[in-house]
Amino acid sequence: MAKKKIVFLTGDYAEDYETMVPFQMLQMIGHDVHAVCPDKAAGEKIVTAIHDFEGDQTYSEKRGHLFVLNASFSDVNPAEYDALVIAGGRAPEYLRLNRKVIDMVKHFAAANKPIAAVCHGIQILTAADVVRGKKLTAYPAVEPEVTMAGGTYEAVNVYEAVTDGNLVTAPAWPAHPQWMAAFLKVLGTTVTL
Repeated sequence: MAKKKIVFLTGDYAEDYETMVPFQMLQMIGHDVHAVCPDKAAGEKIVTAIHDFEGDQTYSEKRGHLFVLNASFSDVNPAEYDALVIAGGRAPEYLRLNRKVIDMVKHFAAANKPIAAVCHGIQILTAADVVRGKKLTAYPAVEPEVTMAGGTYEAVNVYEAVTDGNLVTAPAWPAHPQWMAAFLKVLGTTVTL
């Protein structure tokens, strides 16, 4: 297995599980994962939010953990990375307003490099105009954005993921097993037991 260099985009009030779990899992497999947030440097922290599904009409939200970034966004040169992962939660609302974030996402899409996004992380993909003609999923509240951006929204179970070429998406953290397994496949990573 070839070790991959991966940019992991997150930010304040990104979903806790959608930040911590894929970041740690990709490191555990042996990949070099750089967790970054615009305007923050390596060693600085973001605060996460815990989104849970408790039977209400939408998810509940509670303050999560502090997550330490291990790289500086300003040092990221997308050409030096093999793949991009985008955490969900509330962070994508404001991250998609950052021109450098949009340019970075466009680089990965134009170069046909693997991109994994979960939940509201798809808002960054729609803002970057890289879902046109693609099949993908997201948290259901993001469906109108996917459709308006020219993507085909796939309504799947919260435990499922959707792959279209090098794009792997999931509706929320309960899909981590399928989402990360599909992303590893796109990366060319195999795990043998």
